[in-house]
Amino acid sequence: MEFMPDFEVKHPKTIEEAVVLAKQDGAVFLAGGTDLLANLRRGVGEPKVVVDLTNIEELMSIRETKDGLHIGAGVTLNQLLSNEYINNDFNVISDAARTIGGTTHQYNATVGGNLCLDTRCQYYNQSHWWRNANDFCLKYKGDICHVAPKGKVCRAAFSGDLAPAMLLHRAEAELVSIEGSRTIDLAEMYQEDGANSLTLLPGELLVAIKITKLSGYKTAYKKMRVRGGVDFPLAGVAMAALGTADKIEDLRIAYTGTNSQPIRLTGLEELNGKILDENTLKMLRKILFKQIMPMRSTFTPSTYRRKVAVNLTYRLAKELLE
Repeated sequence: MEFMPDFEVKHPKTIEEAVVLAKQDGAVFLAGGTDLLANLRRGVGEPKVVVDLTNIEELMSIRETKDGLHIGAGVTLNQLLSNEYINNDFNVISDAARTIGGTTHQYNATVGGNLCLDTRCQYYNQSHWWRNANDFCLKYKGDICHVAPKGKVCRAAFSGDLAPAMLLHRAEAELVSIEGSRTIDLAEMYQEDGANSLTLLPGELLVAIKITKLSGYKTAYKKMRVRGGVDFPLAGVAMAALGTADKIEDLRIAYTGTNSQPIRLTGLEELNGKILDENTLKMLRKILFKQIMPMRSTFTPSTYRRKVAVNLTYRLAKELLE
């Protein structure tokens, strides 16, 4: 039987207070808690201090900027879905938010929580006794990755839905720690290591996301999951397309659920000026296969997830360039 570990809950009212508290050994941030609390109940994680962010008003605003939006990390998914400007001009983000969890989750789950979602694996997201029986793994107390036993890097998969959608909009992450503040490309916040997928400094807090508008592009997000209502993606694809099937002007594509970090495809400029035909789709698949690498981190075979990513990509390209 699992039980919640003993921890102390702190309730800061400012960002400065929060990052000071987070420097304590074994501290974690709590936003909506829809993933963190579920994991703690099953024995995944043993924090000593939980820093509750729900009283910090600075994290909870959405405001227009000269060329886009500034979204606080504490903004809920429901707030994203209720924002008319986002639905009209950043619809790929609302598309992604709509697929996350159920309606009740969306009233609590936050932008920052989804962007900083812990990586997932069938060998990690289990009860403590189950993991103990398997001698744990690289992500927690073990010395082997059961997904890739000969490797030295954890292959747990990143499954947040907002990241690929925001990567299309050249998102930047505003971060604060006791050392100061910094702004980085959102893509730089991730790395290909399931046990340490975030590049944040110890105690560093994601406070906001800045995104720029995509003028003239058609955008959309689709994902495949085992159960349509609440599951994490087996593969999720965000796409922005400029042009038509007769002449591709620009494509931006990003993925989730396939690697230990969200992947923004590179090399797509090879498709510019081409017709969307079978030869072009084959070129796109070749680019895709070089950069995504689904592993046995879910109960669904990695080969199937690769096919899902390809088919979703084809479907979106045809829809957006029609």
